[in-house]
Amino acid sequence: MASAPTGRFAPSPTGRLHAGNIFAYLMAWLAARSRQGRVVLRIEDLDAQRSRAEHADAIMRDLEALGLCWDGEPLYQSARADAYRAALEEIERAGGAYECFCTRAEASVQSAPHLGEGGGYTGACRELGAEERARRAEGAARAGRGAAIRCRMPDTAVCFTDIFQGVQRVQVRAGFDDAVLRRSDGLFAYQLAVVVDDAEQGIDQVVRGFDLLASTGKQVRIQQLLGYEQPVYGHIPLFVNSEGRRLSKRDGDASLDSMLRAYGSPAAVIGHIASIAGIIDRDEPATPHELLSIYDESALRQRWEGCVSVECR
Repeated sequence: MASAPTGRFAPSPTGRLHAGNIFAYLMAWLAARSRQGRVVLRIEDLDAQRSRAEHADAIMRDLEALGLCWDGEPLYQSARADAYRAALEEIERAGGAYECFCTRAEASVQSAPHLGEGGGYTGACRELGAEERARRAEGAARAGRGAAIRCRMPDTAVCFTDIFQGVQRVQVRAGFDDAVLRRSDGLFAYQLAVVVDDAEQGIDQVVRGFDLLASTGKQVRIQQLLGYEQPVYGHIPLFVNSEGRRLSKRDGDASLDSMLRAYGSPAAVIGHIASIAGIIDRDEPATPHELLSIYDESALRQRWEGCVSVECR
């Protein structure tokens, strides 16, 4: 691992921060700062329908209030279409992509869902002949749809050492794991954007939730197609509610506003989250800088290895 890594915050501006977001950003900050590294900020506003500039502004104010400051200027995905287009064209030239004419519903019912994905896909459009491709393109056009572009994944296993989960072997399946690079509506997809932006921002350490562990193999394949270096990954447990459901902005779970009302100060919120996660033993106020002095990656690895979630109390 780099002695002075560059980590990142990557919020989606679709609402206010909640405890799970804050935990992820706290861990990204601690993992980088503990090695005198940098932390950069990316606003993941690809989804124009759900993203709001006011949410982005509020998230940045909240991060600063919590003591989770970043280095340099924020990068906005909404301004990065040219970079994504260039990367997609490079993948296509290498024979690493193909057109997919399946609707989202058709793709999602082709196989059972698996961890980290909303549904499966069997690669139905992966090996279409020219005549069938033209027929499906015509049908999609009549329905007012374009073709999605998928990445042609190999059958392989991606092995890496996770900061918190230890040695990992993520299976990538040809067809089933052919990630969408550009959606049928023309918007670039997360799997492509995150890889291109990590490379652009020099990010070599990615700390994020356990739910994204299954995406790592796909992202490594896209990195390989584009000639990028592979970051070091660290996947942390998800914060869930008492019913075991992952916290979400949409449902207003454990929002920063509600935690500030309950605990009284940003430091008290950080201390509460750190105590839930097992970073500190007692629920008491603590700033991110104060947590640096007791941050113990080895102890957290022992605590979290194989741990998918923790209950947010």
